Amino acid sequence: MRTEYSIKNSITSFISNIVTFVLLFVSQTIFIKVFGVEYNGLSGLFSNILTLLNLFELGISSSITYNLYKYTKEKDIETIKSIMRFYKKAYNYVSVIITIVGLLFIPFLKHIVNDMTADINIYFVYLFFLINTVSTYLISYKRNLLNAYQRSYIINIIHIICTFLVNLLQILVIYITKNYYLYLMVKILCIILENLIISYKVNRDYPYMLDKNIKHLETKTKKNISDRIKALFVHRMSFVITNGTDNIIISTFIGIKVLGIYTNYFYIIKMVKTLLVNTITSITASVGNLLLENDYEKNYSTFRKTNFLFLWLAIFTSTCLLLLINPFITIWLGKEFLLDRFVLIILVINYFQTVIRYSYSIFKDGAGIWIEDKYVAIIQAILNVFFSILLVKIIGLAGVFMGTIISSLVLWLYTYPKFVYKRLFNKNLAAYLNHILIDLLLFVIINLISYGVNIYSTNIFISFIICLIVPNIILYIIFNNTDEFIYYKKLLIKMIRKKI
Repeated sequence: MRTEYSIKNSITSFISNIVTFVLLFVSQTIFIKVFGVEYNGLSGLFSNILTLLNLFELGISSSITYNLYKYTKEKDIETIKSIMRFYKKAYNYVSVIITIVGLLFIPFLKHIVNDMTADINIYFVYLFFLINTVSTYLISYKRNLLNAYQRSYIINIIHIICTFLVNLLQILVIYITKNYYLYLMVKILCIILENLIISYKVNRDYPYMLDKNIKHLETKTKKNISDRIKALFVHRMSFVITNGTDNIIISTFIGIKVLGIYTNYFYIIKMVKTLLVNTITSITASVGNLLLENDYEKNYSTFRKTNFLFLWLAIFTSTCLLLLINPFITIWLGKEFLLDRFVLIILVINYFQTVIRYSYSIFKDGAGIWIEDKYVAIIQAILNVFFSILLVKIIGLAGVFMGTIISSLVLWLYTYPKFVYKRLFNKNLAAYLNHILIDLLLFVIINLISYGVNIYSTNIFISFIICLIVPNIILYIIFNNTDEFIYYKKLLIKMIRKKI
């Protein structure tokens, strides 16, 4: 059943992300043509600011889901009900806090929005983004029950329908009214609708969620959740600062127009990463169940398979981004929307290291390892802000992303070898270093070869063929006799035969 759910979750996540990518591309194209680059930069900036406010989610979702793994497996309905009521109350408090803190940001907006000439009230726009963020917490807590039961494919299907609806309505709004405020309002309404549908589905499939007779959460369980929330708050803070400050730094030190150009790269890279990561990390709940068995060799074998898949796809997609993103943007929007080649290379390096580390993170999160390395998260956040600001002053836009790469070294050099390789797999530092150095070497060599083969190409179709052939052939030659490759080959054949 674990494998069946993992496959369902992965397939629906893949489809969901493809649909989202296509619709976002169409919507973004029309958005830029009608509203312009400054509106695009403003959207990217306010999204980043509101990402910072998500800090107040405190990691509640991850902590609750981790605890639910055990009780869903044991079918302890009473404890599940108690946990979900605790979760609901926590998210209500989060919504109030985000609203209050979000409003306190308003006086500082004029200092962050640099070089804005478009005729628009930035305060009204910001309020729409704030309402959008707060609305994501309305009755959304029920999603995690489906995740804990390894049924995230249901969420994915509902998300596909609602994503199609919101993008269709936004496109109509742009064409018919050209009203940016109404454009933002549509998204808010569709987010609320999506959460209502998911809530209805959970109530129907798990009727006990409608029970009024709910016991207070046991002290031991509440303490376990609270301890993890405290640790996860620190990790959440690190994640939010690391991923939520880039656009603010760009807008403040370089300008809103450059941010508007970068935002197109950000959307493309984000969608590729989301497509890749969400499809594979749909197995996270299964990993959480697996780790309850405390079998070092089984854990390591599963990790090797997961890491192999991440590595192959991360190298392939990073090659595609390196060779195709500039030609694509040239065709899509024009040469005036291109970033410097050096900036692109840094973005691709950052993309690769971010994607490949998910194979470590899903095991770390699945095991609930948050308390032990919470101070590492603080160090990472401080390093990210320090180096991003320092380097943006020295080398410009590329420095912002180099700061992110440098700050990630604390995870690669401390957290993953100690808390994943050693604790979960009982492997030493030498085995870990050998593993990551091989992964890094493959990334560098394959991208250099692909870039060299493509250097004289002036046709995006030829570049696409190179991306499709070169990295995959090299990876096939290297891995075709490994246990991991054989495992996925057999799994693929089995799936094909089932369909036939």
